[in-house]
Amino acid sequence: MSKSVKPLRIAGVGYSVPETVITNDDLTKLYETSDEWIYTRTGIKERRVVSGNEDAIDLGVDAARKAIDKSGFKLDEIDCIIAAASAPPQLYPGLSCDIQARLGIPNYIPSFDLTAACTGLIYSLQVARGLIGSGLYKTVLIIAADNNSRLVDWKDRGTSILFGDGAGAMVVTEAEDGVDDILSLDIRADGQIGQYIYMNMPGENCPLVEPCDPVETHIRMAGRDVYKFVVSTLPKYVDLAIEEAGMTAEDIDYLIPHQANQRIIEALQQRLQYPDEKVISNIKYYGNTSAASIPIALAEGVEQGKIKLGSTAILCGFGAGMTWGAAVVRLREGIC
Repeated sequence: MSKSVKPLRIAGVGYSVPETVITNDDLTKLYETSDEWIYTRTGIKERRVVSGNEDAIDLGVDAARKAIDKSGFKLDEIDCIIAAASAPPQLYPGLSCDIQARLGIPNYIPSFDLTAACTGLIYSLQVARGLIGSGLYKTVLIIAADNNSRLVDWKDRGTSILFGDGAGAMVVTEAEDGVDDILSLDIRADGQIGQYIYMNMPGENCPLVEPCDPVETHIRMAGRDVYKFVVSTLPKYVDLAIEEAGMTAEDIDYLIPHQANQRIIEALQQRLQYPDEKVISNIKYYGNTSAASIPIALAEGVEQGKIKLGSTAILCGFGAGMTWGAAVVRLREGIC
């Protein structure tokens, strides 16, 4: 975990979720299930989904505007946009470019997408750290936005109960006061187990050559394998991030994990021996919103008074790849 040349400040955080709510009881209209069956296995009661022509671009723009407003920066002060997107509404143009256009950012700033699935926010934070730390850019807008509901198989009870749609955004900039808000950050991947969570793209070979085999084009997940991997691996890297920050678990005010499954969140909580009030969980109302889940949990936690700013938190997550990561961050007053 290399240190930035220049310290970073988290200047603003925002989030956006669709208005449409799908409850567990609603899902009983699609297949054999129950509210009790879903909730006891996942901790989820409901999830938000896009409706009509609404998509991740709309959510990303709304979240970005809120984060920029909180940051105090003007649009023409944003130097770069990174969009963490694994379930965007289109392959190209990239989500970042669409959001750049919709925001009306006046300069031809670089805008690109990053795919690390549900770990995308933490991966993007590391990339922004390098860009700002090297002096290449000063202020970076990170957006994590997905509309998973369009990619799940709504006949598959194993995956469709889990996912919701949403977006989170974060503005990070050079810390001119010299105080680094990123106390430690570590990202990892193991492609050898990439088959645990996957989704193939549709397509056919040129008709002049041998056809390719048909592929499954919905989100598929080996849930038990994912659970075993995460509970045995992620806590080690959470511990490592805390150690790299020169702190102990008791020094951290909040645990803000990726909202994938309440059982996984509770396993992390048990490992760190944190009381409930230090663990931020909103999966009950949103399901798994992919890379957006951490900034949504952070910003909503502040709104609801569950998170007091002027504190420290550990952000941690995992996703398809498999990817995972953890960061110990400083949460300054006024960021959301």
